[in-house]
Amino acid sequence: MKKLNEHFYDRPDVVQIAKELLGKILVTSFDGQTTAGRIVETEAYAGETDRASHAWNGRRTNRTEVMYGKPGTAYVYLCYGIHQMFNVVTNRKDVPHAILVRALEPVEGKEIMFQRFGVSEGQRADKYFLTKGPGNVGRALGLHTSHTGTSLHSKELYIADDGMKYEDEAIGVSPRIGVDYAGDHAAWLYRFYVKGNKYVSGKIR
Repeated sequence: MKKLNEHFYDRPDVVQIAKELLGKILVTSFDGQTTAGRIVETEAYAGETDRASHAWNGRRTNRTEVMYGKPGTAYVYLCYGIHQMFNVVTNRKDVPHAILVRALEPVEGKEIMFQRFGVSEGQRADKYFLTKGPGNVGRALGLHTSHTGTSLHSKELYIADDGMKYEDEAIGVSPRIGVDYAGDHAAWLYRFYVKGNKYVSGKIR
């Protein structure tokens, strides 16, 4: 595997980057425990012009400031006071684009992932729950809001390419999930997923 370089993230088209992240591998290595999964679902957020984005209309807060920073940086936020949601910051500095990783297919450290949920593989009826949905992705990979601002070129947290590439016909496109508050922007086709993959979250629309 080869880590994605700075150029991959430092591009203006957040939608294209979200699509190209499919098939790449998200890796964490915390406290001597390595976990990794192939990205099978993403959502793009287009910053200040996107009502679904945390940075809509130029909103800059302590939480969102990282989105205005260097591309190739992690943005992890807390959702509903429970879920750690992992995002990739893209585009140049001061343009707050980000991509939410919604689902992974585990490739390494599956036993560690189950430990982080406090269950064994045989205890859940849904065999694919482990990294299905962004909250589960964060928990399975040990991600936390404290990792916000971490470079995706670090040893602890990075995205790599092992040569896997999904053909266009294998990729589904839909509106994003759970952003009805964004009005007509909720209909934007900014969600990408691998068709037929059991780890993909949400209903196929």
